[in-house]
Amino acid sequence: MKWGTKYGPEYVNRLYAMVRRHLRGDFRFVCLTDDTQGIRSEVECFPIPDLNIHLAPGQRDGAWKKLTTFERDLYGLQGQALFLDLDVVIVGSLDDFFTLPGEFRIIHDYPRFWRFGKRIVGNSSVYRFTLGAHADVLEHFRSNTDQLRVQYRNEQEYLSHFLHQQGKLQYWPAQWCPSFKYYCIPAWPSNYWKEPVPPSDARIVIFHGEVNPPDALEGRRNKRFHHIQPAKWIEKAWG
Repeated sequence: MKWGTKYGPEYVNRLYAMVRRHLRGDFRFVCLTDDTQGIRSEVECFPIPDLNIHLAPGQRDGAWKKLTTFERDLYGLQGQALFLDLDVVIVGSLDDFFTLPGEFRIIHDYPRFWRFGKRIVGNSSVYRFTLGAHADVLEHFRSNTDQLRVQYRNEQEYLSHFLHQQGKLQYWPAQWCPSFKYYCIPAWPSNYWKEPVPPSDARIVIFHGEVNPPDALEGRRNKRFHHIQPAKWIEKAWG
């Protein structure tokens, strides 16, 4: 899914190329977007469905747009769908993402030292579902938008709790989708001379927070007093 100007068509094109290298067999690669310019011909583009919610002047719907992937009828698409954020970097086979049992799979959001108790929230950078099977996620949000936007910080928090309450929420094996920020950057002070690299059993590296893939490739951390060496493996992963 691509909207606005933060991510150009090169993100879509690179993501397609990585999926093609790491997924066996035939698949359809779909991008929901407000701008198809520059996107390679192998990608099927459709408009982002309208959330159909009232927004105050200047208010943005942001990543809540992801919930439209749960439309009861999403342009007639059928079967298993694997949602991928544009800024992930694929480094291993994707085949198991489609065969691992489970009604709904998502990344178990990364632990923080200040969080206690059972963690429910998933990270929606990578999730798998059957198209049309969870339309109630979107319908409930549309009927209770104002309340839910106050109750939940973002779309992934709402989505996780909603499906958890139904007993449908399951997580990917932790090693499949490591965070670049938490699991690839060497510990201080070796981060000043060691390249940040993904763990050997990683499949999809997730970029969140202050580092995106182009920055990591150039060795930019975008945070004061936080240093990284260039992550040269990203260029190879992009192909």
